Amino acid sequence: MEQTREKTENKRGEEEERLPVTYEGKWIYDILLESSYDGILEELERIGYKKNIKICIVTDSNVQKVYEETLKSHLLERFDTVKTFVFEAGEKSKTLDTIQKLYEYLIINKFERGDLLLALGGGVVGDMTGYAAATYLRGIDFIQIPTTLLAQVDSSVGGKTGVDFAQYKNMVGAFKQPRLVYINLNVLKSLPEKQFASGMAEALKSGWIQDREYSLFLEKYQKEIQSISYEQIRNTVSGSCRIKRDVVQKDPLEHGERALLNFGHTIGHAIEKLSDFSLYHGECVALGMVAAAQISWKKGNIEKKDLERIEQMLLSYHLPIHLDVELKQKINAKDILSATKSDKKMENGQIKFVLLQEIGKAYLSRDISDEMLLDGIHYILD
Repeated sequence: MEQTREKTENKRGEEEERLPVTYEGKWIYDILLESSYDGILEELERIGYKKNIKICIVTDSNVQKVYEETLKSHLLERFDTVKTFVFEAGEKSKTLDTIQKLYEYLIINKFERGDLLLALGGGVVGDMTGYAAATYLRGIDFIQIPTTLLAQVDSSVGGKTGVDFAQYKNMVGAFKQPRLVYINLNVLKSLPEKQFASGMAEALKSGWIQDREYSLFLEKYQKEIQSISYEQIRNTVSGSCRIKRDVVQKDPLEHGERALLNFGHTIGHAIEKLSDFSLYHGECVALGMVAAAQISWKKGNIEKKDLERIEQMLLSYHLPIHLDVELKQKINAKDILSATKSDKKMENGQIKFVLLQEIGKAYLSRDISDEMLLDGIHYILD
């Protein structure tokens, strides 16, 4: 698997992996892969943060119990003011109400534009912290410190932030690039199996839309990846980050190619909403990718064996390829189709739908009929 890697040795004599993110030749931030939080002060110093700034760790009630104390103890070695804002874990907290509480906390604690937010957690924490950073005082710096596989391989990279609104996924948001993405790979060892599988859905997506070789790597080293082999987990996270970085650098505000990263998400988000977020995001994306792959096959883009290979890969990583019996009784195909119409990726009343041209190459289609969509939806319902 070809990688664009910048391996260096830090001041602690340990190997680190750094993926610079640029736009129009200008450096924006680094994605840094580490084995602990020991290097966080070194990184904050490297990008210019002074001792007198205030730092607010934003995290959820689950992550706080495990990682807040370790991270905070490192930060207090250099910074005098380190606060923590905690909200209840789960997608149901991803609302403007939670953002308002965060604003109030920052105001009470007199946070200014030169201060810093740290998003310590999964995708919900990262998205909300980024949105608060984009809007508080018209902009304050933030850093992504993702603790789930899904956040490490996908949501922490690229600058998309947002909250859900009236159960519409990420309907309110802003583009806000972090100053740094600091990834501690060893936190994945404590991740529940279902959350790990959810993250793998986004990693698999990266290969299927952009890099066949990476897809083959995920297939070949499946057992090592699932057993959290450090080398192969690093290859997995860096490979997916590299793919997303390369796409985002070309199209940071999603005017074109970046939309390819939404493969599986149109139908996936509809299922996520209709299931009242009872499924993990990656499980919904997996179902959406199966439906999109089936439509790609029906259009003659990929062969039946490619569709079957996609399904087998998802199953091998413990991801669903059909909606379970209980949810089938609550959700029907017409409801899913209707929910796709409120997707934020609509353009002039038409869905921008991502299909596969082949494994490792996706494209954006604006001519997918309701009949085609229903065919794909029925496929994952049967």
